[in-house]
Amino acid sequence: MPVVVERTDGDIAVLTFGAPPVNLYSLQMHADLDRALDEVEAAPPRALLIRAEGKVVSGGVDVSQFHEQKTKADTLALYDRMLELPNRIDALPFPTIFAAHALTLTWAFEVAVACDIILASDKAKFGLVERVIGLTPTMGGTQRLAARAGVGRAKEFVFTGDLYDAATLERWNVVNRVLPVEEFDEAVLAYVQAIASGPTKAFGAAKDILRHFEAGGVPEANAHVTAIAAELFDTEDLQGGMESFLRDGPGKATFNGR
Repeated sequence: MPVVVERTDGDIAVLTFGAPPVNLYSLQMHADLDRALDEVEAAPPRALLIRAEGKVVSGGVDVSQFHEQKTKADTLALYDRMLELPNRIDALPFPTIFAAHALTLTWAFEVAVACDIILASDKAKFGLVERVIGLTPTMGGTQRLAARAGVGRAKEFVFTGDLYDAATLERWNVVNRVLPVEEFDEAVLAYVQAIASGPTKAFGAAKDILRHFEAGGVPEANAHVTAIAAELFDTEDLQGGMESFLRDGPGKATFNGR
């Protein structure tokens, strides 16, 4: 199977995809990713790391899938199916981190920007190159890129179809952190472990608040923030965290994700 899920001691789910030679998106790959996400959601982790095997993260999409469609309705159904993948990842209630070690094109980039955090090696490059076949990105990459970098940058990215390095996308606020390609996997795992050791449900609440912000700005988020935060009252992490703070001072609490 080209998609596997492994669990670390810190309750991190590591989802790895690979379809040699260049990890092209296909409906079979999508089905395998869905099965892997089913496995992840059946036992929610403290954090999810999505990564790829191979020399590249992905060289793009198997274009034959598009060309095989005979009607506009069939094409719409295909695009709707493709969009389900990043939308599903975006909706997960725990931190999601995408690791890009090398070239990351089209669908893989669109999955990356659906994650909470993108970590990239200093050798990684990114692109939405659908212009080469006369198409526009269909898996949410344009709008999610705009949410991170602004509409003007999203237009540039899509219109040029150029490849952009990790340092540029870090400057644009798309990539969160650039790490050396040497020992990249180890640095990524250490980063994810630090997040996974935190109050997982509080992080999920922050994601909910930010979804309201994305939908309607600060007023929309303000209308929901107190109710979302109040739901954390019954969590072991909040109650234990407050007790630890009062007893031992800040930064001494241990969180269990419950």
